Amino acid sequence: MSSVLDLKGVTVRRGTTTILDEVDWQVNEGERWIVLGPNGAGKTTMLQILAARMHPTSGTADLLGERLGRVDVFELRPRIGLSSAALADAIPGHERVRDVVLTAAYGVTGRWHEEYEEFDEQRAKDLLAAFDVDHLADRYYGTLSEGERKRVQIARSLMTDPELLLLDEPAAGLDLGGREELVAALAELAGDPASPVLVLVTHHVEEIPPGFTHVLLLGRARVQAAGPIEDVLTAENLSEAFGIPLLVAHGGGRWLARAARPAGR
Repeated sequence: MSSVLDLKGVTVRRGTTTILDEVDWQVNEGERWIVLGPNGAGKTTMLQILAARMHPTSGTADLLGERLGRVDVFELRPRIGLSSAALADAIPGHERVRDVVLTAAYGVTGRWHEEYEEFDEQRAKDLLAAFDVDHLADRYYGTLSEGERKRVQIARSLMTDPELLLLDEPAAGLDLGGREELVAALAELAGDPASPVLVLVTHHVEEIPPGFTHVLLLGRARVQAAGPIEDVLTAENLSEAFGIPLLVAHGGGRWLARAARPAGR
C-alpha cells in the first residue's frame, strides 16, 4: 500500500512556543482520516503543512511522494484539494456559484478573463449536482446559507480532481440541520472508492461522518493516539486529549462524546 502522507518528527515552533511536537504520521491510499483534538492542539497548523502552505521547523513531511523543502509547492498544491475558512473568506460574495467552483481550475477566486473548456464547465456542473447545490448555480455566493456555502466549497475543492482532499472543520457554524446534511454528503464521498484520500479536521466527534476509517488524535501539540477509528476513539484517549473525563458512544455509524459527570456535580 503506497503512502500518501508521511510525516516524521514534524515540529513547528513560533518563538518559544511549540505548536506541533515531534509528530509521526503516515496516511495510505484508500484511507479516510479524522484529525481530532481540542482548540490549540495544533490541528490548523497540521493542515497548513498537509496543504503545502507551511514548512515544519524540523522533521520531514512527504506529501504525495514529494518532500516539502525539495519540491516546487506551486506544482504540488494543485494535486491537493482544500476547503478551509480562510479560503472561503477569499471568495467574492458577488461571484456566481458555478464560477466559485469553476475558478478552482485556475487556482483563483473571482472570475476574470479566464477561458474554460467544455470539460471544465461540465465538471463544475457535475460537482454541484453531487452535493445537491446545482439548483443554486446562478445564485450569488453571498446570498447562500452557511450550509449551502459549505457544500459549494467542498465541490470547489474537488474541481481539479485532487489526489488528497483536506477539509478544515467543514461543519463549523452550521445549525443541526445543516450539519446533518453536510455529514450525509461527506459520508457519501467517503464511501466512494473513486474519492481521493480524505483528511477532515474537527474538534467534535459528533461531526465525524460514517465511512471514515482512521483518527489522528492531537493534544497539547503532540499525537495522543493514531490508528483505526474504533481503536482511537475511546473514553480513555479522548479524556486524556481534552483534559476532562468523557464517555464515548458509537452507533449507526456515528459517534458521541459527553462529560462523564453532569455539569455542577
